[in-house]
Amino acid sequence: MAVRPTYMTRTVGSQWHDWAMTDIAALGGWLDRYERAWRSNDATDAGDLFTEDAVYRWRPWETPGAVGRDAIVKAWLDDQDDPATWTLECEPLAVNGSLGIARCVTRYIATAGRTTAPVYYNIWLVDLDDDGRCRDFVEYFMEAPAKPIHE
Repeated sequence: MAVRPTYMTRTVGSQWHDWAMTDIAALGGWLDRYERAWRSNDATDAGDLFTEDAVYRWRPWETPGAVGRDAIVKAWLDDQDDPATWTLECEPLAVNGSLGIARCVTRYIATAGRTTAPVYYNIWLVDLDDDGRCRDFVEYFMEAPAKPIHE
């Protein structure tokens, strides 16, 4: 019996479409491109990560989140992070069909005016098409307890 994922939004007719991701290296490559796009704050770099009709949810309960490549890119550019203020470490954990699962840690760096340096522990669900573009992205993140920055 096939189980239809409850976190994804893509169906073809009445059936869940099971696209195949080549391997965990494809997920790793996408994660590398994601970091480069986030660092560049460039619309083309960000847009190249996603299909035209992609869905991006920063929180799993957001329905629908940002829908479409243009909306995703706009959201990225509207809320940019200075690339000098954070680090990202991602590890691809598993691939099942088109679904990739990654564990990522984002650490923000102490900067002027910031009283804490947040650290986020993330699990990302990344549904990639055959061209290595994301169709559906769901982020599960937890913020570590804040530690005061001592000057």
